[in-house]
Amino acid sequence: MIDPVVDLQWVREREGRVVLADVRWYLDGRSGREAYEKGHLPGAVFVDLDRWLARPASPAEGRHPLPDPEVFAEGMAAAGIGDEDTVIGYDDTGGVVAARLVWLLRATGHDAALLDGGLTAYQGNMVTGPSSRTPAVFTPRPWPGDRLADIDAAADGGAVVLDARDRPRFRGEAEPVDPRAGHIPGARNLPCRENLDDTGRLLPVSQLRERFAAVGVEEGGDVVSYCGSGVTACHNLLAMEHAGLGTGRLYPGSWSQYSATDRLAATGD
Repeated sequence: MIDPVVDLQWVREREGRVVLADVRWYLDGRSGREAYEKGHLPGAVFVDLDRWLARPASPAEGRHPLPDPEVFAEGMAAAGIGDEDTVIGYDDTGGVVAARLVWLLRATGHDAALLDGGLTAYQGNMVTGPSSRTPAVFTPRPWPGDRLADIDAAADGGAVVLDARDRPRFRGEAEPVDPRAGHIPGARNLPCRENLDDTGRLLPVSQLRERFAAVGVEEGGDVVSYCGSGVTACHNLLAMEHAGLGTGRLYPGSWSQYSATDRLAATGD
């Protein structure tokens, strides 16, 4: 399987042999599809996070539960992504959203990676309007249990639990969308956006390893990653894998599920 992060040169050397997927999505309600149609990388298809990468929100499961495998497969096939395709996902936020697509593909055995730097890495002319590919065959595969954690696993203290949200949300100083502020007791804050440098590219591996070590992550250790709704948490998992520390587990319900229960919440650092 390819590395979870590749650069633009890697993509250019494989032109015509990889599928670019634009996965822009915004917490503030802006339209990712509209942003895509105003300008995207040549040949890139749009993948709708809410439609194909998640089930409808509910208090019981959170804001972005994992999609049914059949729905995910339908979305990939409609976008022209087939079983054997190599997919390179990007967005305009350093990959923190596109990581959801890449993680889902890799977890089910497909070659997929983030484009380092995302949209900002590309210096040529953007393409407007939609781009399309011939519909493909994509076979549904169940989500692997060993790559997932439920609410009990996230709360029982048996793993290193990472919270990928920005620091004010982790501390409980702000909560724009979920029922309560705070974090899962015992979780360590590793904001996924701090995996990036000032240009939106991933930090060097040595610095990533230092970041993970500072919150107790050891190579091959049991790690559970969560965020607000299980989307940006995937960025920490991909960064961890890229740094050679293992794959970890995703808690899909994340804080949007946990905060809708009566379980204890922590605030502060």
